[in-house]
Amino acid sequence: MFDEALNYLLSLGHETLAIKLGLTNTERLLEALGSPQKSFPSVQIAGTNGKGSTAVMLEAICRAASIETGLYTSPHLVHITERIRINRREISRTDFARLTTKVRESAERLLAEDRLETLPTFFEHLTAIALMAFNEARVRLAILETGLGGRLDATTTAQAEIVVITPVALDHQEYLGETLSEIAAEKAAIIRPGVTAIVAPQSPAALDVILKRCADCGVAPRVAECEIKALGADETGRVRATYKTQQGSYENVLLGLRGRHQTTNASVAIALAEALRERGFSIPHAAIIAGLESSTHAGRLELREGQPAILFDGAHNPAGARALRDFLDEFTKAPITFIFGAMRDKDLHDIAATLFPVAHQLILTQLSNPRVATIETLEQIVPSDFDIDRLTLAPSPTEALSAAHRLTPPDGLICITGSLYLIGEMQALITDIRLADK
Repeated sequence: MFDEALNYLLSLGHETLAIKLGLTNTERLLEALGSPQKSFPSVQIAGTNGKGSTAVMLEAICRAASIETGLYTSPHLVHITERIRINRREISRTDFARLTTKVRESAERLLAEDRLETLPTFFEHLTAIALMAFNEARVRLAILETGLGGRLDATTTAQAEIVVITPVALDHQEYLGETLSEIAAEKAAIIRPGVTAIVAPQSPAALDVILKRCADCGVAPRVAECEIKALGADETGRVRATYKTQQGSYENVLLGLRGRHQTTNASVAIALAEALRERGFSIPHAAIIAGLESSTHAGRLELREGQPAILFDGAHNPAGARALRDFLDEFTKAPITFIFGAMRDKDLHDIAATLFPVAHQLILTQLSNPRVATIETLEQIVPSDFDIDRLTLAPSPTEALSAAHRLTPPDGLICITGSLYLIGEMQALITDIRLADK
């Protein structure tokens, strides 16, 4: 049943290429399914960078506070069930298949009755599946990461009581607008009268748009501006800091997620936890610290020890590439081998200019995705002054991984980056290789 359910969802088209950006289909589908989203309060997280990290931090805080929590994120790396978690556990394949069948039957019936204009998309189906799973599990809170944008994202149908705008940057311009202001407007549209709106530190252009939206809706925004005192970092790049807000001080916190940019995401997670407390959730001070320290997020500065070590990071836009470069500059002294693959609709020249200069070896590869940038395209973004002897073209992730192990010394670092889809393929490949070696 699981394979049948998965094949059906994949037949709906890739989640970005098939995007329709509308709410009506999802609203009617959820109504036909009994409006599962109305059985629990939700937090909706929109923005460009830091959405997933903020979501997993908040989820870990809630878990530490013994709050039954559903977490919905995207994309997945290896298994589709990664997207839907209840109390940190992935939805089972059996439950996933069963709920997919229910959603499919409802969608096809509504379409046959002319109550839907078209069959819901891959992401709209998954959102309905997640909300039904959370309803069945009787979660006390759902944390929903937007897929793309916000204004017409399927997660917006949950009508979350608390909404968040993480740092906004240029990405997905073909869907959301060419300027930062246009993109910010799409994200900020999740703010509506009556919500609690948490706003991460933003560029002036994005902040102006977000604050105007708040004013138009009569919402007093909470800009997550913790006083952050840096206290250093461990050897793997986990940052230690103290956070002070109007509600309290969180002393000597060693973040579970790597990189100094995570201090911003932590400040937003703290603001969220404090907002939930105001809405009646019991979240002790100690639970906030414990959640920040225990958070994990696959594929985001995820380090696997070994000889050589492997670092996975989905730096798929210029801001993400800058965060990765800052991390490598500060915490990596070993020679770095990059395995890089990306989508053709990204700002490839900017990403390359940020990351490629620190590569001891650079391996370009092409992954399996309809939006993929070909190796020929990637070769064109390599800076002209890059030593061609240190460049390898690998037609597949398998060949790229083999080349990386051949070219990287035992004390070196293999950094796999450019796309979360590449990271997913690589992690699945590494798992298969390890299983075959046993």
